[in-house]
Amino acid sequence: MRSEKADTPMATKQKMSGECIFVIDAGTQSIRAAIIDLSGRVRTMEKTPIEPYFSEHPGWAEQDPEYYWKILCTTCKKLLFKTAVNINAVKGVAVTTQRATVINLDKNGKPLRPAITWLDQRKADAGSWPPFHLKALFKAVNLYDAAIHAYQETETNWIRQNEPRLWERTHKYVMLSGFFAHRLTGEYVESTGSMVGYFPFDYKKHQWMSKRDLTWGIFDYDLSILPTLVRPAELMGHITKKASRETGIPAGLPVIAAAADKACEVLGSGCLKPDIACLSYGTTATVETTTDRYVEIVPFFPPYPSAVPGAYNTEVMILRGFWMVSWFKKEFGLREELIAKKRNIPAEALFDEIIRDVPPGSFGLTLQPFWSPGVKVPGPEAKGAIIGFGDVHTRAHIYRAILEGIAYALKEGAGRTEARNKVKIERVRAAGGGSQSDVAMQITADIFDLPVERPHTYETSSLGAAIDAAVGLGYYPDFASAVKAMTRLRDSFEPIPNNRDLYAALYAKVYLKLYDRLKPLYDEIRGITGYPPGISGK
Repeated sequence: MRSEKADTPMATKQKMSGECIFVIDAGTQSIRAAIIDLSGRVRTMEKTPIEPYFSEHPGWAEQDPEYYWKILCTTCKKLLFKTAVNINAVKGVAVTTQRATVINLDKNGKPLRPAITWLDQRKADAGSWPPFHLKALFKAVNLYDAAIHAYQETETNWIRQNEPRLWERTHKYVMLSGFFAHRLTGEYVESTGSMVGYFPFDYKKHQWMSKRDLTWGIFDYDLSILPTLVRPAELMGHITKKASRETGIPAGLPVIAAAADKACEVLGSGCLKPDIACLSYGTTATVETTTDRYVEIVPFFPPYPSAVPGAYNTEVMILRGFWMVSWFKKEFGLREELIAKKRNIPAEALFDEIIRDVPPGSFGLTLQPFWSPGVKVPGPEAKGAIIGFGDVHTRAHIYRAILEGIAYALKEGAGRTEARNKVKIERVRAAGGGSQSDVAMQITADIFDLPVERPHTYETSSLGAAIDAAVGLGYYPDFASAVKAMTRLRDSFEPIPNNRDLYAALYAKVYLKLYDRLKPLYDEIRGITGYPPGISGK
C-alpha cells in the first residue's frame, strides 16, 4: 500500500541563496549532467544514452575513453545551452561514474587502448602464481581461492601478460572517474570513494596498499603509476581553460571529490546508518548499508568505501539484477515497446499494467536470479533458474517472477548483512531505474515485510555527488546536516498482510532451498560444458 510524502524541503539560508552544484553522472547506460541546488532539487538535467561497450572477442567488454569524454562534453554543453539557471550560481563540480572501468594513459594523458569496462569477463592466466610460500600462507588462512580469483580478474595482470609493450608505455593507470578528473582539472587524482575494483587499495585504511600487505603480490607494480588519492568532499582541482572550452563549464570552478555511482546512490537516498538499507534497482541490483565499522558480509571480500569519508558501504550484489528486466523487454516485450514509443512513456509502465492481475507468487512460478555466477555467494557454478511452470503461466507471470526473484535475492542479502552488522534493518529505501515501478516497490515491501521508501528524486547518484560537493564547499558543517537538508521522501509502500504471509512461506519453503537443491546439477552442467570456467580455467 502506497502512501505519499509531502515534498517540503527545509527552508535554509543556503537554499534561498540559489547557489548550485554542477554534477556529471556517467553510468553504464547513459551520461547525465545536472544542476542541483542546495535543497537537493534537480534544477535541470540532460541525459545522453551511450553504448555500454563493444566486444571484439567473446567475453570482452571495452569502450573508447574518448567516446566517453565526447559524450560528456556534448551533454554538458546541451545542459548549459538550455538551462534557465544563472551559471554564476554554480559554485562547484562533482563527478560520479560507473565502477571498475579502467584506462591506461600515456605521458600526455591520452588513452593507449580501449577502456576495459566492469562488464568485461576476460581473465589473466594464474600460471604458477602464487609462489610456494604464498600458496601455503593463502591456504592456511583460507584465502587461496579468493586470491586466485583476484589475480585472474585483475586487469593489469591480463594487460601485462598480453600487451607488455603497452604496459611499458603506461604512464598512469586510472578508472573512468580518474580519467574524467584528469580531463577536467589536469591533475591525476582519484577519490577514495570511487575505489571499487582490482587495485592495490587498502579497503580498511582507504589508502594505497602497503607492500607488506599479504595480497600485494596480486598486483606487484610501482604505485607511481596510480593517481593521488583524496577523500570524498575534498578538493581535486579546478576546471582548466581547455576543459571549459570543451564542456562549457566555467574555468576555475572547484572540482570536489564524490564517489562511485553506487556509493553516491546510498548517500543520495539518505542512508547514513546500518539500520536503513539502500536497494539499488539498476543494471546490477544491490543491497547496501553505511557503517563506520569495517564489516565483511562475505568473508575476505571487503566493504566498499562510502561517499562519506572514512565510512564503509556493505554490499551484497546481484550481478544481473534489473538487467533481467531489459532482457525480458528485448525478448518478450516488442509489443509494449512499440506502444510505449507511440505514447511516449517507458515500456516498463506497460509491463506494470500487464502484471497487475497476476497474483502474488505468480501461481508458484519461482525465479533464482543468478544469471551471472558469483565467487562465494552464490558460487562460481551458479546459474539462473525458473521452476514451477504450469499451463496457467504467461509472459506476465514470468515478468512478475523476475521482480519477485530479485526481491528474494536482495532479502537474503539483507539477512546476511544484518547478521554481520549485528544491526537490524528497520527501513528500506529504493533507488535506480527499477525503483520507478510501483509494482516492483509493492512486491519489495511485501517480501521484505518492511516499509519501502522512495527518495524525492530518482537521480540519487547525482544527488549524492552534489551532497559531497555541498559539504566540501562548506555549505553544510557535516554530512548529517547536508542529508537532512538535501534529501527527503516522495512516497512509501507498506506491506500488505496477505501478500506478506504468502511471500514469507514461498521464501522460506521454496526460494531458500533452491540453490542448495540445484547446486549439484549446476556442478554437473559446469563439468560437462566447461561453463562457467573455474579457478585457473579448470
